[in-house]
Amino acid sequence: MRQHVKDDTGLFPGSIDETVHLLESEGYVTGRDLACAIYLALAMERPLFLEGEAGVGKTETAKVLATALGRRLIRLQCYEGLDVAQAVYEWNYPRQMVEIRLAEAAGSVDRDAVSGAIYRDEFLLSRPVLEALRPHDEGPPVLLIDEIDRTDEPFEAYLLEVLSDWQVSIPELGTVTAERPPIVIITSNRTREVHDALKRRCFYHWVDYPSPEREIEIVERKVPGCADRLGAEIVRFVQALRRQDLYKTPGVAETLDWAMALEHFNTRSLEPGIVDSSLGVLLKHQDDVRAIRDTGIEVLLKEAGT
Repeated sequence: MRQHVKDDTGLFPGSIDETVHLLESEGYVTGRDLACAIYLALAMERPLFLEGEAGVGKTETAKVLATALGRRLIRLQCYEGLDVAQAVYEWNYPRQMVEIRLAEAAGSVDRDAVSGAIYRDEFLLSRPVLEALRPHDEGPPVLLIDEIDRTDEPFEAYLLEVLSDWQVSIPELGTVTAERPPIVIITSNRTREVHDALKRRCFYHWVDYPSPEREIEIVERKVPGCADRLGAEIVRFVQALRRQDLYKTPGVAETLDWAMALEHFNTRSLEPGIVDSSLGVLLKHQDDVRAIRDTGIEVLLKEAGT
Protein backbone atom coordinates (compact mmCIF):
# COMPACT_ATOMS: atom_id res chain seq x y z
CA MET A 1 0.00 0.00 0.00
CA ARG A 2 1.39 3.38 -1.00
CA GLN A 3 1.91 5.98 1.70
CA HIS A 4 1.56 9.74 1.40
CA VAL A 5 4.74 11.58 0.49
CA LYS A 6 5.48 13.63 3.59
CA ASP A 7 6.75 17.19 3.66
CA ASP A 8 7.45 19.47 6.62
CA THR A 9 3.90 20.68 7.07
CA GLY A 10 1.52 18.03 5.81
CA LEU A 11 0.91 15.36 3.24
CA PHE A 12 1.20 15.19 -0.51
CA PRO A 13 -0.90 12.63 -2.37
CA GLY A 14 0.76 9.24 -2.30
CA SER A 15 -0.48 7.92 -5.63
CA ILE A 16 -1.93 8.99 -8.96
CA ASP A 17 -5.43 8.07 -7.79
CA GLU A 18 -5.02 10.20 -4.69
CA THR A 19 -3.85 13.08 -6.86
CA VAL A 20 -6.96 12.77 -9.04
CA HIS A 21 -9.10 12.79 -5.89
CA LEU A 22 -7.23 15.79 -4.48
CA LEU A 23 -7.89 17.85 -7.60
CA GLU A 24 -11.49 16.69 -7.93
CA SER A 25 -12.11 17.69 -4.30
CA GLU A 26 -11.65 21.27 -5.51
CA GLY A 27 -13.89 20.78 -8.54
CA TYR A 28 -11.06 20.28 -11.05
CA VAL A 29 -11.78 17.47 -13.51
CA THR A 30 -8.60 15.85 -14.78
CA GLY A 31 -7.29 12.67 -16.36
CA ARG A 32 -4.70 10.25 -15.03
CA ASP A 33 -2.03 11.54 -17.40
CA LEU A 34 -2.00 15.03 -15.88
CA ALA A 35 -2.48 13.63 -12.38
CA CYS A 36 0.58 11.41 -12.94
CA ALA A 37 2.69 14.41 -13.95
CA ILE A 38 1.55 16.37 -10.88
CA TYR A 39 2.12 13.42 -8.55
CA LEU A 40 5.68 12.91 -9.78
CA ALA A 41 6.47 16.63 -9.66
CA LEU A 42 5.33 16.78 -6.04
CA ALA A 43 7.03 13.55 -4.98
CA MET A 44 10.36 14.34 -6.65
CA GLU A 45 10.32 18.11 -6.03
CA ARG A 46 10.64 19.01 -9.68
CA PRO A 47 9.04 21.89 -11.60
CA LEU A 48 6.13 20.97 -13.86
CA PHE A 49 6.03 22.51 -17.34
CA LEU A 50 2.48 22.62 -18.72
CA GLU A 51 2.13 23.46 -22.39
CA GLY A 52 -1.03 23.74 -24.47
CA GLU A 53 -3.48 26.05 -26.15
CA ALA A 54 -4.86 29.01 -24.22
CA GLY A 55 -7.89 28.25 -22.10
CA VAL A 56 -7.36 24.53 -21.54
CA GLY A 57 -6.83 24.84 -17.77
CA LYS A 58 -3.06 25.17 -17.26
CA THR A 59 -3.23 28.18 -14.95
CA GLU A 60 -6.23 26.72 -13.15
CA THR A 61 -4.15 23.63 -12.33
CA ALA A 62 -1.76 25.71 -10.23
CA LYS A 63 -4.59 27.58 -8.51
CA VAL A 64 -6.43 24.39 -7.61
CA LEU A 65 -3.26 22.68 -6.43
CA ALA A 66 -2.42 25.57 -4.10
CA THR A 67 -5.93 25.51 -2.62
CA ALA A 68 -6.03 21.73 -2.27
CA LEU A 69 -2.64 21.60 -0.52
CA GLY A 70 -3.33 24.65 1.63
CA ARG A 71 -0.37 26.52 0.19
CA ARG A 72 0.07 30.13 -0.80
CA LEU A 73 -0.13 30.79 -4.54
CA ILE A 74 2.54 33.16 -5.85
CA ARG A 75 1.95 34.12 -9.46
CA LEU A 76 4.48 35.59 -11.87
CA GLN A 77 2.68 36.75 -15.01
CA CYS A 78 5.25 36.83 -17.81
CA TYR A 79 5.41 39.43 -20.56
CA GLU A 80 7.92 40.78 -23.05
CA GLY A 81 10.62 42.78 -21.30
CA LEU A 82 10.17 41.13 -17.89
CA ASP A 83 13.41 41.53 -15.94
CA VAL A 84 14.97 40.58 -12.61
CA ALA A 85 13.77 43.72 -10.83
CA GLN A 86 10.16 42.91 -11.65
CA ALA A 87 10.32 39.13 -11.29
CA VAL A 88 12.90 38.40 -8.60
CA TYR A 89 13.95 41.34 -6.42
CA GLU A 90 14.90 44.99 -6.32
CA TRP A 91 16.26 47.36 -3.74
CA ASN A 92 14.00 49.87 -2.03
CA TYR A 93 15.82 52.93 -3.35
CA PRO A 94 13.68 55.58 -1.57
CA ARG A 95 14.35 53.96 1.82
CA GLN A 96 18.03 53.60 0.99
CA MET A 97 18.26 57.31 0.16
CA VAL A 98 16.63 58.19 3.49
CA GLU A 99 19.20 55.98 5.26
CA ILE A 100 22.05 57.71 3.42
CA ARG A 101 20.69 61.16 4.31
CA LEU A 102 20.38 60.15 7.96
CA ALA A 103 23.97 58.87 7.95
CA GLU A 104 25.19 62.14 6.40
CA ALA A 105 23.25 64.16 8.97
CA ALA A 106 24.88 62.14 11.74
CA GLY A 107 28.27 62.97 10.27
CA SER A 108 29.10 59.48 9.03
CA VAL A 109 31.61 59.49 6.16
CA ASP A 110 32.55 55.79 6.23
CA ARG A 111 31.34 54.64 2.80
CA ASP A 112 31.78 50.96 3.61
CA ALA A 113 29.66 51.32 6.73
CA VAL A 114 26.97 53.22 4.85
CA SER A 115 27.02 50.68 2.01
CA GLY A 116 26.66 47.84 4.49
CA ALA A 117 23.80 49.63 6.19
CA ILE A 118 21.71 50.12 3.05
CA TYR A 119 22.24 46.68 1.56
CA ARG A 120 20.41 44.69 4.20
CA ASP A 121 17.45 42.39 3.92
CA GLU A 122 15.10 45.04 5.30
CA PHE A 123 15.77 47.18 2.22
CA LEU A 124 15.16 44.28 -0.17
CA LEU A 125 11.84 44.07 -2.02
CA SER A 126 10.93 40.46 -2.77
CA ARG A 127 9.23 39.88 -6.10
CA PRO A 128 7.49 36.55 -6.91
CA VAL A 129 10.55 34.36 -7.53
CA LEU A 130 12.46 35.43 -4.41
CA GLU A 131 9.28 35.39 -2.32
CA ALA A 132 8.69 31.77 -3.34
CA LEU A 133 12.13 30.79 -2.02
CA ARG A 134 11.52 32.29 1.42
CA PRO A 135 10.09 30.22 4.29
CA HIS A 136 6.30 30.16 4.69
CA ASP A 137 4.42 28.96 7.75
CA GLU A 138 2.07 26.77 5.72
CA GLY A 139 4.96 25.18 3.79
CA PRO A 140 6.61 25.84 0.42
CA PRO A 141 4.24 27.85 -1.79
CA VAL A 142 3.05 27.14 -5.30
CA LEU A 143 5.00 29.37 -7.67
CA LEU A 144 3.07 29.84 -10.92
CA ILE A 145 5.28 31.15 -13.73
CA ASP A 146 2.50 31.89 -16.18
CA GLU A 147 2.99 32.12 -19.97
CA ILE A 148 6.77 31.80 -19.96
CA ASP A 149 6.66 31.93 -23.77
CA ARG A 150 5.75 35.62 -23.58
CA THR A 151 9.02 36.59 -21.92
CA ASP A 152 12.50 36.84 -23.43
CA GLU A 153 15.27 34.27 -23.64
CA PRO A 154 17.59 36.14 -21.21
CA PHE A 155 14.99 35.75 -18.47
CA GLU A 156 14.67 32.04 -19.29
CA ALA A 157 18.43 31.77 -18.82
CA TYR A 158 18.18 33.51 -15.46
CA LEU A 159 15.61 30.97 -14.28
CA LEU A 160 18.07 28.12 -14.80
CA GLU A 161 19.86 28.89 -11.52
CA VAL A 162 16.57 29.10 -9.67
CA LEU A 163 15.25 25.81 -11.02
CA SER A 164 18.57 23.97 -10.67
CA ASP A 165 19.67 25.01 -7.19
CA TRP A 166 16.58 26.75 -5.75
CA GLN A 167 18.58 29.85 -5.11
CA VAL A 168 18.92 33.47 -6.16
CA SER A 169 22.26 35.31 -6.22
CA ILE A 170 22.13 38.91 -5.00
CA PRO A 171 25.51 40.60 -5.56
CA GLU A 172 25.21 43.04 -2.65
CA LEU A 173 23.79 40.53 -0.18
CA GLY A 174 24.84 37.02 -1.16
CA THR A 175 22.90 33.91 -2.11
CA VAL A 176 19.38 33.23 -0.92
CA THR A 177 18.63 29.49 -0.93
CA ALA A 178 15.27 27.89 -0.24
CA GLU A 179 15.03 25.61 2.77
CA ARG A 180 12.54 23.53 0.78
CA PRO A 181 11.86 23.95 -2.96
CA PRO A 182 8.62 25.65 -3.87
CA ILE A 183 6.05 23.79 -5.95
CA VAL A 184 6.69 25.28 -9.39
CA ILE A 185 4.17 25.24 -12.23
CA ILE A 186 5.35 26.80 -15.51
CA THR A 187 2.83 27.34 -18.30
CA SER A 188 3.27 28.07 -21.99
CA ASN A 189 0.78 28.72 -24.78
CA ARG A 190 3.54 27.84 -27.27
CA THR A 191 3.59 31.23 -29.00
CA ARG A 192 7.31 30.49 -29.31
CA GLU A 193 9.57 27.59 -28.44
CA VAL A 194 10.99 27.62 -24.92
CA HIS A 195 14.68 26.68 -24.69
CA ASP A 196 15.43 23.01 -24.05
CA ALA A 197 17.72 23.88 -21.11
CA LEU A 198 14.72 25.17 -19.19
CA LYS A 199 12.49 22.25 -20.14
CA ARG A 200 15.15 19.74 -19.07
CA ARG A 201 14.84 20.98 -15.51
CA CYS A 202 11.12 20.24 -15.50
CA PHE A 203 8.69 17.42 -15.96
CA TYR A 204 6.66 18.10 -19.09
CA HIS A 205 3.00 17.63 -19.89
CA TRP A 206 0.94 18.72 -22.88
CA VAL A 207 -2.54 19.83 -21.79
CA ASP A 208 -4.93 19.11 -24.64
CA TYR A 209 -8.57 20.02 -25.13
CA PRO A 210 -10.73 17.62 -23.14
CA SER A 211 -12.82 14.89 -24.69
CA PRO A 212 -16.55 15.66 -25.09
CA GLU A 213 -17.39 13.45 -22.12
CA ARG A 214 -14.86 15.15 -19.84
CA GLU A 215 -15.85 18.63 -21.00
CA ILE A 216 -19.51 17.86 -20.26
CA GLU A 217 -18.45 16.78 -16.77
CA ILE A 218 -16.54 20.05 -16.35
CA VAL A 219 -19.60 22.06 -17.37
CA GLU A 220 -21.80 20.10 -14.98
CA ARG A 221 -19.43 20.80 -12.08
CA LYS A 222 -18.64 24.43 -12.82
CA VAL A 223 -22.10 25.52 -14.02
CA PRO A 224 -24.45 23.34 -11.97
CA GLY A 225 -27.49 25.34 -13.05
CA CYS A 226 -26.96 24.36 -16.67
CA ALA A 227 -29.48 21.71 -17.74
CA ASP A 228 -27.98 18.34 -18.69
CA ARG A 229 -29.25 18.53 -22.25
CA LEU A 230 -28.07 22.11 -22.75
CA GLY A 231 -24.64 21.34 -21.30
CA ALA A 232 -24.18 18.49 -23.76
CA GLU A 233 -25.34 20.68 -26.67
CA ILE A 234 -22.95 23.46 -25.63
CA VAL A 235 -20.00 21.10 -25.53
CA ARG A 236 -20.83 19.44 -28.85
CA PHE A 237 -21.13 22.86 -30.54
CA VAL A 238 -17.83 24.10 -29.08
CA GLN A 239 -16.14 20.87 -30.15
CA ALA A 240 -17.49 21.48 -33.67
CA LEU A 241 -16.06 25.01 -33.57
CA ARG A 242 -12.63 23.60 -32.70
CA ARG A 243 -12.66 21.61 -35.92
CA GLN A 244 -12.95 24.85 -37.91
CA ASP A 245 -10.00 26.84 -39.21
CA LEU A 246 -10.02 29.63 -36.61
CA TYR A 247 -7.44 32.19 -35.54
CA LYS A 248 -8.24 31.56 -31.87
CA THR A 249 -9.93 28.31 -30.98
CA PRO A 250 -12.23 28.55 -27.94
CA GLY A 251 -10.90 26.79 -24.87
CA VAL A 252 -12.62 25.30 -21.85
CA ALA A 253 -12.72 28.74 -20.24
CA GLU A 254 -14.86 29.99 -23.15
CA THR A 255 -17.11 26.93 -22.91
CA LEU A 256 -17.81 27.74 -19.26
CA ASP A 257 -18.33 31.43 -19.99
CA TRP A 258 -20.83 30.54 -22.72
CA ALA A 259 -22.69 28.10 -20.48
CA MET A 260 -23.05 30.80 -17.83
CA ALA A 261 -24.07 33.38 -20.45
CA LEU A 262 -26.79 31.11 -21.83
CA GLU A 263 -28.11 30.67 -18.30
CA HIS A 264 -28.81 34.40 -18.24
CA PHE A 265 -30.89 33.96 -21.40
CA ASN A 266 -32.86 31.14 -19.72
CA THR A 267 -31.92 29.00 -22.71
CA ARG A 268 -33.02 25.37 -22.67
CA SER A 269 -31.75 24.34 -26.11
CA LEU A 270 -29.39 25.86 -28.67
CA GLU A 271 -31.03 27.77 -31.49
CA PRO A 272 -29.39 29.67 -34.38
CA GLY A 273 -30.52 33.09 -33.17
CA ILE A 274 -29.22 32.75 -29.61
CA VAL A 275 -25.95 31.23 -30.84
CA ASP A 276 -25.39 34.06 -33.32
CA SER A 277 -26.05 36.78 -30.75
CA SER A 278 -23.66 35.25 -28.21
CA LEU A 279 -20.74 34.29 -30.48
CA GLY A 280 -18.64 37.03 -28.89
CA VAL A 281 -18.47 34.96 -25.71
CA LEU A 282 -16.81 32.09 -27.58
CA LEU A 283 -14.80 33.87 -30.27
CA LYS A 284 -12.45 36.78 -29.66
CA HIS A 285 -11.61 37.81 -33.23
CA GLN A 286 -13.95 39.38 -35.76
CA ASP A 287 -12.48 37.27 -38.56
CA ASP A 288 -13.46 34.13 -36.65
CA VAL A 289 -16.98 35.43 -36.03
CA ARG A 290 -17.36 36.26 -39.72
CA ALA A 291 -15.99 32.86 -40.76
CA ILE A 292 -18.49 31.01 -38.56
CA ARG A 293 -21.39 33.09 -39.85
CA ASP A 294 -20.23 32.46 -43.43
CA THR A 295 -20.03 28.73 -42.74
CA GLY A 296 -23.54 28.85 -41.31
CA ILE A 297 -24.49 28.43 -37.68
CA GLU A 298 -27.28 26.06 -38.71
CA VAL A 299 -24.70 23.86 -40.43
CA LEU A 300 -22.54 23.71 -37.29
CA LEU A 301 -25.52 23.00 -35.10
CA LYS A 302 -26.46 20.11 -37.37
CA GLU A 303 -22.85 18.86 -37.34
CA ALA A 304 -22.91 19.01 -33.55
CA GLY A 305 -26.16 17.04 -33.51
CA THR A 306 -28.16 19.68 -31.67
